[in-house]
Amino acid sequence: MNILVGIIGLVILFIILQDAFESIVLPRRVSRRIRLARLFYTTTWSGWEAIARKIHALDRQEYFLSYYGPLSLIMLLVIWAIGLLVGFAALQWACGSALNALGEKAANFGTDLYMSGTTLFTLGLGDVTPRTNLARLVTVIESGTGLAFLALVLSYLPIIYQAFSRREVAISLLDAHAGSPPTAIELLRRHAHGQVMDELVEHLQDWEHWSADLLESHLSYPVLIYYRSQHDRQSWLAALTAILDVCALLVVGIDSVPRKTAWFTFAIASHAAVDLGQIYTRPFETRISRLSHDDFMKLTGALAALDIRLHDEETAEQRLAELRQRYEPYIMALARRLQMPLPGWLPNEENTDDWQTSAWSHDQNKALSS
Repeated sequence: MNILVGIIGLVILFIILQDAFESIVLPRRVSRRIRLARLFYTTTWSGWEAIARKIHALDRQEYFLSYYGPLSLIMLLVIWAIGLLVGFAALQWACGSALNALGEKAANFGTDLYMSGTTLFTLGLGDVTPRTNLARLVTVIESGTGLAFLALVLSYLPIIYQAFSRREVAISLLDAHAGSPPTAIELLRRHAHGQVMDELVEHLQDWEHWSADLLESHLSYPVLIYYRSQHDRQSWLAALTAILDVCALLVVGIDSVPRKTAWFTFAIASHAAVDLGQIYTRPFETRISRLSHDDFMKLTGALAALDIRLHDEETAEQRLAELRQRYEPYIMALARRLQMPLPGWLPNEENTDDWQTSAWSHDQNKALSS
């Protein structure tokens, strides 16, 4: 029985330490599908989003969903800590609970758990001490594991929030360039009206770097896909979609922007969409299109109003559809999975940018209208 419990304890420790190492230390994506962290996020998110769907007010629903990312990170750390505590307690029990406990005639599994907890979190209270050399060895190993675990956690949290901050800065900047929510046509319109199409090329290069950083950080730290932006009409998925849309248009071809620059950004952005879509969900198999033929005609009309013509207009719709097929199934699957609405191709003229709105201005506008 002692041997069996000892083996179970070692298995628990191996699973927890391997999962923590792969989640925090390992600098590459883990292709193995059966992982503790993956299982945790799959099960808990399914329950969380099921509750969110019962909330009818969209602002309250988004507020509820925004809690999941930070809360799930804390819950995962707690699960790791509990697993380590139970695993080392099982090893102490397998060693015969060779502990001297003040006020207790004989140690039991409760004593082992208490000893494991005080050792793992480096409390060192001293009211329970190991009696044999083997029990002392287990205690020393657990103490070292606890110090390493706390150090990893303290380094893990800043990395997560630094990656989140880098992501959100670019999303906030996109608000003034492409509207809220961002759309491809609005991005082109604002640069064309401002006669700053040359700056659009620089922005595409910045978004090429942003897409690469998004791909690397969200594969390495999966919890980031659940972190939502501070404004309801903004999200990393909406920003990625808008950039892919505008790059697809530019790859089809317009006169004022080099096609190759747009292709480079499209390549890494679609790479991010496909990889993230394949890992966290399945491609959205549906005939629903984000850009119908009628909407495409409206799109070309909006471009014509900006004095922008697509190259080879007779085949432009087909070439654009081929480019869209490379990323749209994946972003639609991610949108359904994460409950993040996707922006359309054409802007809603009634929308006001987030930077132009505030609670104070809303109250002032109501007062003026009344």
